[in-house]
Amino acid sequence: MLAPWLETEGAGERLAEWSEATGLDLVRLGTEADADEIKDTSVTQPLVVALTLLAAEELRRQVDLPADTPVAGHSVGELAAAALAGVFSPLDAVRLAAVRGREMAAACAFEETGMTAVLGGDSEEVLARLDELGLDAANRNGAGQIVAAGPIAALAELDANPPAEARIRPLSVAGAFHTRFMATAEEALRKHAESVSVSDPVRPLLSNLDGAVVTSGAEVLRRLVAQVTLPVRWDVCMTTLADRGITGAIELPPAGALAGLVKRGMTGVTAVPLKTPASFGKVLTLVAAQDGAATDGNPGSAESVTSDAARTTPADTSETTR
Repeated sequence: MLAPWLETEGAGERLAEWSEATGLDLVRLGTEADADEIKDTSVTQPLVVALTLLAAEELRRQVDLPADTPVAGHSVGELAAAALAGVFSPLDAVRLAAVRGREMAAACAFEETGMTAVLGGDSEEVLARLDELGLDAANRNGAGQIVAAGPIAALAELDANPPAEARIRPLSVAGAFHTRFMATAEEALRKHAESVSVSDPVRPLLSNLDGAVVTSGAEVLRRLVAQVTLPVRWDVCMTTLADRGITGAIELPPAGALAGLVKRGMTGVTAVPLKTPASFGKVLTLVAAQDGAATDGNPGSAESVTSDAARTTPADTSETTR
């Protein structure tokens, strides 16, 4: 995961600082740990936020993005997005991710819960079925994807009797993230957040709560804490990006899931997943094309930067559980 980025400028220094702050050996976890160790959400969350921020630093060195380029993250990716918008430091973002991951893992131990992707079907029928079973729509990703979360028994019933024309894919996660089952994690994160200094965003920053552009740093932090028990509304984030005239999107690593959703859910938008430094050629081509379109008199051409550290977002035809 981290190996391709270790040679970028300042990576070693940043990772050493973040490892000391979190008590995790991020370099080892990102280069040597096996799949079982990495999928532990107490490890996954700080690791992927660190990865996203390393890539973002290199993106800034290689690409001069306009000041009004919006940023958005999915789930824990919102922490990285907030750092990119200047709300708090990258160090604070990784620290918040470590607390968030640790406390969400702890919350999973109280009750046996899980998450299942529901692909296709009529969205209203899907939501009605989840409500009938006492499940929450933890992620509403757009492009025909809703992630159900709640008790294992209810998820099993959903699998046995799904909504019409919907496909069911259980996700390999520790529990029902973004639901009431994470209440203890939300409270712990709120206490930690009291020590975090914030500034107002320096570029448009979208919120998973409702897709709104949030202009207050204090409000951003409040929403980030509350989002632990609230649904991720990536569908309305894409609506906001479309309304702003976005025609190109760059997804920071670990990349692929959001680029797939954008391609399917936002007609005419080119999405480039920045998976490794080798992908910068495609990013530069995208930016050049956007700049060229603007020069040709198309003021709606613009890029957005997205961060996917979601862990529960189905990518294309298969779910990711990174």
